[in-house]
Amino acid sequence: MANSSTAVESSDSLRVFGAALKTFRERALLTQEQLAERLNYSHASVASVEQGRRMPTAVFVERAEEELEAFGVLRAMVRHVGRQRGLAVWFREWARLEETAVGLCTYECRVVPGLLQTEAYTRAVMLNVPPPPTQEQLEQRIAARRARQDLLRREPPIAFSFIVEESVLLRHTGGEEVTRELLGHLLARTEPWNVELQIMPQRQPYHAGTDGPMQLLETPERQWVGYAEGQKTGQLISDREAVSVMQMRYAKMRSQALSPADSAELLQRMRGAL
Repeated sequence: MANSSTAVESSDSLRVFGAALKTFRERALLTQEQLAERLNYSHASVASVEQGRRMPTAVFVERAEEELEAFGVLRAMVRHVGRQRGLAVWFREWARLEETAVGLCTYECRVVPGLLQTEAYTRAVMLNVPPPPTQEQLEQRIAARRARQDLLRREPPIAFSFIVEESVLLRHTGGEEVTRELLGHLLARTEPWNVELQIMPQRQPYHAGTDGPMQLLETPERQWVGYAEGQKTGQLISDREAVSVMQMRYAKMRSQALSPADSAELLQRMRGAL
């Protein structure tokens, strides 16, 4: 989801889950910092979940269950947590599939994919798209995006492939400081073996992605599903023939874009030029 004007709400179910997590943590005589270290999450992540401001990922819940010996309570409760209230209606099913995906491919020609955004870049994008959000809505949406970025650190890991248009980075959304931070962030985010980023050159006469942005996802059952998003709309694509066409286009774009190594060099040059 590149950008959403749907507000992220701190639902009652999220707050109840957070309270339960805190109760089990205190029962185990652990501070938030100590639990964060055991779960391999940041202190801020644990605090946000306990405060009902952040949706716990499936990995977070499983680790908390084991570390806190929660008798299956956290695992049972999370099934009733209202995460979807914080997502655009058209994106909810795709977000559910992402949680258990084994592979995720994303081509984007409008903005940097949400999974790779910095907070400053997210703010700039959300403030640029009318109608302007309230300060509370803005903070809620940023928190929702941060929560979704936990997918990049999920265990077992997801194999990520991103193709982003060079023009998206040359736009300097948010200004030079935001862009400089973003470029460094992209370089760091794509260091792990399971995250691959390719830049589509601004000058590329042969381009298989002119129909617009797309995403492809592989399920644990080794089935492929597609997703396409536009103005206030999104479409989950499960028809095998349609998904096959998307796969062919994505494969072609991977051959047309810069290699991951060349993309990293371009990012470094772009950052150095700022």
